[in-house]
Amino acid sequence: MKREAPAAARNRDPIADVLAQELPDKGTVLELASGTGEHVIHFAARFPHLNWQPTDPDADARASIAAWSAEAGLANVAAPFELDASAADWPVNHADAILCINMVHISPVAATDGLIRAAGRILPEGAPLILYGPYLEEGVETVESNVAFDGWLKQRNPEWGLRSAEWLDSIAGAQALVRASRVAMPANNIMLVYRKV
Repeated sequence: MKREAPAAARNRDPIADVLAQELPDKGTVLELASGTGEHVIHFAARFPHLNWQPTDPDADARASIAAWSAEAGLANVAAPFELDASAADWPVNHADAILCINMVHISPVAATDGLIRAAGRILPEGAPLILYGPYLEEGVETVESNVAFDGWLKQRNPEWGLRSAEWLDSIAGAQALVRASRVAMPANNIMLVYRKV
């Protein structure tokens, strides 16, 4: 029932350190593709002034999130619900921040496009959309491990693969989301923060 992802234990503190600079003082953080649930429980404990709403399209993942949440007993973590980022209609119409960790490269382009469109709809002015993962960047040499990872992803599913940060900037801009910061992270990942204008 309760799943574990070794990467979550490694990256949760560096991610949380960036979140401390970017999250609002109050409100609800909507997490997309919450996976095992380890991240949302860690962040909810570190940021108790915020309400956390985990989601995942996979039923087994939602069961793992619920198991982690039950064990932690944190009052600021809501029950996970099903959310397909590519869907035209989402079962939520407001969030004070959106967090998405390691989904963009392990999903079809339609999922990221749906995420950006929904963020443009449901985030209030000034609110952040925070993306974490490996990205391709113009003028920045892609490390060999990320090139290999991109190839491996595309072998598993031709619709997967590392996305361009500049492409994200473009589709975000069309939804009144402007990149506010870029933070280099361990293991050749980055965090991109967009804010609604």
